[in-house]
Amino acid sequence: MKYEERTYRNKIFNQELKSYRVTVRETDLFILSDYILNDLAIHSIYKYRSHIESYIRYCPQFLTSLIPLKQDDLSPIIVREMLKAADVAKVGPMAAVAGAIAEFVGWDILNESKNVIIENGGDIFIKTEKEIKIGVFAGESPLSFKVRILVRPDQMPIGVCTSSGTVGHSLSFGRADAVCVLSKSAAIADAAATYIGNLVKTKHDIKNALERGFDIDEVLGILIIVGDQMGVNGNVELV
Repeated sequence: MKYEERTYRNKIFNQELKSYRVTVRETDLFILSDYILNDLAIHSIYKYRSHIESYIRYCPQFLTSLIPLKQDDLSPIIVREMLKAADVAKVGPMAAVAGAIAEFVGWDILNESKNVIIENGGDIFIKTEKEIKIGVFAGESPLSFKVRILVRPDQMPIGVCTSSGTVGHSLSFGRADAVCVLSKSAAIADAAATYIGNLVKTKHDIKNALERGFDIDEVLGILIIVGDQMGVNGNVELV
């Protein structure tokens, strides 16, 4: 897999938190927390990757399926969360992998830090004591980084995940510059962003995609950007 430089990370800054990058093979996390916790993050990534990789060896369809698979109550917890997310969003389970890893590693880091923000390829898990403003990267759209989502502490922990049909290497059958979804579950936010993104071929699809996306359980808010057009549904506060 070709690595795409994530220059948008240069715009992630918080004077009160320490920032660092941790990579394990394809997993590339940008982390902000009270302390630099590289060793903890690496151990956590290896743990959850091994759970997913072991399950793929047991069930190869988990890696390749573009539709939901049946729940497996004997599987590791991160796998169960991905299966659940796939089921509610009507996509394959790997559509939830980036959000799930960000969230599960985030919970491990919260054992040592009161604040954590983990970004994994545009998918973010957040739990902080102060409000956070998230700039939305939408590729070549004139709205890229012109729109920010305000997340308040009483909304956290929360997943804010973005899918794009024009940016990055993630699989999408749509052409949206950015589909951003908020959910208490980062795995569901990730899977839902994929589903909604698949619905958007042109700017004329924004309204329908917002309505259909909000039918997904546990979706709190949706933001869609296509070129110079934008649509919002649900609990999304823009600044």
